[in-house]
Amino acid sequence: MTAPVASHRRTTQHPLAPLALPGVGARTARTARTAATLALAGAATAGAFDGTGQAAPRPAPDQVKHQVEALYQEAEVATQKYNGAKEQADTARAELSALQDEAARRTRKLNAARAELGTMAATEYRSGGVDPTVRLLLSADPQHYLDGATVLERVGSHQATAVAGYARRLGSVRQIRERAEATTERLVSTESALKKHRITVVRKLDSAERLLDHLTDEQRARMARAAGQDGHADRGTGRDDPQGDLVTSLTGAPAAAPGSRAARAVSFARGAIGKPYIWGATGPSGFDCSGLTQAAWKSGGISLPRTTYTQINSGQRIARSELAPGDLVFFYSGISHVGLYIGGGKMIHAPHPGAPVRIAPIDEMPFAGASRPA
Repeated sequence: MTAPVASHRRTTQHPLAPLALPGVGARTARTARTAATLALAGAATAGAFDGTGQAAPRPAPDQVKHQVEALYQEAEVATQKYNGAKEQADTARAELSALQDEAARRTRKLNAARAELGTMAATEYRSGGVDPTVRLLLSADPQHYLDGATVLERVGSHQATAVAGYARRLGSVRQIRERAEATTERLVSTESALKKHRITVVRKLDSAERLLDHLTDEQRARMARAAGQDGHADRGTGRDDPQGDLVTSLTGAPAAAPGSRAARAVSFARGAIGKPYIWGATGPSGFDCSGLTQAAWKSGGISLPRTTYTQINSGQRIARSELAPGDLVFFYSGISHVGLYIGGGKMIHAPHPGAPVRIAPIDEMPFAGASRPA
């Protein structure tokens, strides 16, 4: 997940707007694959005439599956780094905006203090700066002059206060501007990391898609069915397993959330079943894994940080044996994937591109830990 910008500053469109889909450069990739296919076809034809040509063997579906899963997991790691960099960039951008507003406000006060000092200086110049003793001798009414001298002393004190105030305001403006410069440098560095992680994600996903292109339509469909990704999930009950309802207990009743907030989070996640995985997305049309859990718990009234490796520390850490609906379950040693536990050893999660939000057993990935938002 913009505050209005003050009128004294010009707004600019940020060049690193989040990508909606991982298919960036898809047309270029398809063109490259088409060219490669034509080149290979030409080479095979030539080989047929000289007796040396051989068709490249197709990789085995299991081999493709393992390689694709590895690429998706690597893309997930890069996605979480992207999410973290984006969160930091958004924070830095908001801080910079506030600092620029504050600098403008303090500069206006500084200019007012400078104008006041200018008026005082002009008045002193017009008075001629005559020595007080001479003024007393020339005065027709010494008592009136002495009364006036008291006023002058007070004016002098006011001048000293004004000068001190101006110096203080000048120093505060400098401090704000220095903080703004440091924040700008941090923003530039974070945006550089953001771009790097985005490129990594796109490359990993493109590599996975190229591997999947080696499979026939039937093989891809079989792989999707094996992973429970056939898209026939029941949005009301979460049934996406041919063996029956995955979220009911042995008594047939859905597992109950321990509180109203957790119940709302689970309800939100159920409503998201079937929506597409979109890396870097927090809804409502699509989600990545941590975007889904963040949005689910936001509906429950609790604000979670953006990434998996920060969400795991955002609540009470719990043991696997203590899991209850609404808890966050994390996977892989780098804490690169998260799902929302719903009971019965199952979770709702956003798996990876091409696999919509769905129910899955928590045993399908290496379990790394769990936490309970509060």
